[in-house]
Amino acid sequence: MYHLPALSAVVLTVILTFFAPGAYARAASTQVMKTKTLFYLQGDLRQPSDVAAGTNERVYVLDGVNNRVKVYSTAGNSLFSFGTSGSGSGAFNFPLGIGIDDGNRLYIADAGNHRVQIFTPDGSYLSQLSTDIDRDQPRVSDPTDVAVNSLLKRCYVVDNDNHRVIIYDLQAMKFLRSEGVMGMEKKEFRYPFMIDMDSSGNLYIVEVINTRVKVLDPEGAYLTSIGSFGVEPGQLYRPKGVAIDPSGRVFVSDSYLGVIQVFDGQGRFLWVLGDESGTVIKFKTPTGIFIDKNLKLYVVEMLADRVRVLQLPD
Repeated sequence: MYHLPALSAVVLTVILTFFAPGAYARAASTQVMKTKTLFYLQGDLRQPSDVAAGTNERVYVLDGVNNRVKVYSTAGNSLFSFGTSGSGSGAFNFPLGIGIDDGNRLYIADAGNHRVQIFTPDGSYLSQLSTDIDRDQPRVSDPTDVAVNSLLKRCYVVDNDNHRVIIYDLQAMKFLRSEGVMGMEKKEFRYPFMIDMDSSGNLYIVEVINTRVKVLDPEGAYLTSIGSFGVEPGQLYRPKGVAIDPSGRVFVSDSYLGVIQVFDGQGRFLWVLGDESGTVIKFKTPTGIFIDKNLKLYVVEMLADRVRVLQLPD
């Protein structure tokens, strides 16, 4: 898996110049989406990476260092956890990304075990998909996130180290094909990390090094890209998470800059998230994000060992 290098003194100086108070602090009030922090999911989490909320009023947080899934109510109460360290069915070796289908079944990218494991909403193991699909790749697979299309019965898995998305047929539980190779062109990736899907089944894939969100249709055809490299509003420095709201707006977390930006479906910058006063929120290493049916935004703040829950405006 790609690990971010330490920032050079020059880059740090540039970032601190922009962000103390910085370009986002100077953003016009019309560029800030005001939100309200409702509560935090925290306690004994250690470097969580991703989050998903089901229609069953449960919230699932990947607790990566502890190799488990923590389950909360949508009111923020801790309910139970499942998983342990290991390679057997139901065990994890650094789970990174989570997807959820229309039946609230959970699909968990078990990165260190090179597979996606499937669980019931109560955490009972069901099945798994191996992501080691061929022998001609220079590295073993590195699944970092999952999206599920219940209508098409497909599972899309981001393979970070091999710069591709793997597509599975969930009805037959078999590999269909993969999309992507390493590069910077339309059909190429450089370290794709997290993925989300809109109501039409289009895929939004965060590329950490290409500093963009690539949009593909359900068959893998290129549609557009969102973002470019930089530290100004509308630009991305180290994007990590992505979530699509019911109206099609695209939310992108930037783990280095500590902000979440909002774009429209054509990639135009709309807002950066702020608090109720309109001050830009600086999150602590925002990673996985998720938006539920009630417009609650769940933000994993990895190095703060918590998930912040915010209410978005209508």
